[in-house]
Amino acid sequence: MSENNQKESQKGKKELILKVLLYSAIFAGVGFFVYALFFPKTIIMEFEPASIVGESFKNEELIDSPTQTKEPHYLKDFTQTRNNFILAQADFLEMHLSEMELRVYQDGVLEKAVPILLKGDPQGWGGTAAGLYKIKSGNIASFSIVSDVYMPYSLSFYGKYYVHGIPYYPGGGKLVSDVSGGCIRLSDEDAEFVYNAAEIGMPILVIDKENDKYQYPSFIDGEIDEFPQLSAQSYLVADLDSGFVFAEENSQTPLPIASLTKLMTALVVAENVDLRKSISITEKMLEAYGETEGLEIGKSFRVVELFYALLIESSNDAAEALSGFLGRQRIIEIMNEKAKSILMQNTNFSDPSGFDPKNTSTAQDLFYLLRYILNNRPPILEITKGNSVRSFGEVRFDIENFWNKNEFINDSTFIGGKTGYIPEANYTAAFIFNFNDKDGEARNVAIILLGSQDEKIDTQKIYIWLQKNYFKI
Repeated sequence: MSENNQKESQKGKKELILKVLLYSAIFAGVGFFVYALFFPKTIIMEFEPASIVGESFKNEELIDSPTQTKEPHYLKDFTQTRNNFILAQADFLEMHLSEMELRVYQDGVLEKAVPILLKGDPQGWGGTAAGLYKIKSGNIASFSIVSDVYMPYSLSFYGKYYVHGIPYYPGGGKLVSDVSGGCIRLSDEDAEFVYNAAEIGMPILVIDKENDKYQYPSFIDGEIDEFPQLSAQSYLVADLDSGFVFAEENSQTPLPIASLTKLMTALVVAENVDLRKSISITEKMLEAYGETEGLEIGKSFRVVELFYALLIESSNDAAEALSGFLGRQRIIEIMNEKAKSILMQNTNFSDPSGFDPKNTSTAQDLFYLLRYILNNRPPILEITKGNSVRSFGEVRFDIENFWNKNEFINDSTFIGGKTGYIPEANYTAAFIFNFNDKDGEARNVAIILLGSQDEKIDTQKIYIWLQKNYFKI
């Protein structure tokens, strides 16, 4: 990458400003098993550390609302992160997936915007990873063994995700496709410009969707019934598309989350491991609490197959098996790094299953996790309902006979989610329901409960209150 003296002279000042806003950590992930042809930035190794911009603007309050909101109150999205970078006069890249545009900022000023030709398809596991990351490496041309193509002007920013030009085969023919495998594809000309403008360690903000501007009729009318009494120690009820908060209690208090942890386990494995790869079950993997029928020493399963046991039956063994692919400690590190990259600032993971009570989060952080999965990894939600998704072959579990711990799988408005229980956490839940408002518009609503004595009853109370006050009955 070219450098100039003018940039160097300003580097110290920019770094000082950015340090006020960002904490950096050492991150690692798994890429596409890429071999670099040229090394003007850094060499891409088979297992090269990923870089995530962690704990961005951690001291900023995201919400502080009463139990039942009296005035419209909204959870923030990544637009505030972008605004903070602009105020800091930072150099950064923004990739807006909804608007299909990549924007290059220099000194906080938009220098150039280029169209995104292709992005990943979330419905088939291939959605582009959203969040706040750092450019970890780049090459004039890199080779993907998975697709058997060269990727010109490639920039790696997380896991198996890159920004690059139009891929081409060794013979020179261009790769033609309707979607990418998750990477961001630009024209060669635009990819070269972005490549030359970028620096290793530069923040890259990937925005999936911004909050919409929806307003609920009950706030206009001013007629809202009193919120029901719940057994949960902490809860949050909010619209996933607008960020609107219906009600909350202790939503920023970190508490044990039990098996809600498995949602993040599935997420980071899906984004850092080839789901077609096989895992051989070892004795160590089966030492976790509980047993899962079909998981036996010596058997092999594709990564995606284990998601069924993980998310339907809430198998601790499956969580350990999935973490064994990259290494248990490494998976836990990626889970914590990923949390910080998607606005989960008060979350800590200490194991991949949630059995350890040191797995803690807040209701607000879990809102961001649900929103991320809904927009970027919806097959995870389908599995939580007991449905089959793209699995790259036969699923060698009898999922019809799995005991699904999600009580609302037979409700047509249930989009997906997860429950959990350990004594230290009591009952926990993170659900998404789809409601039609009084004008017939569909809305995705998150109901998150921590420290509940009965998550089913608490959820039913909230559901009825929502229907009566905001949605069609």
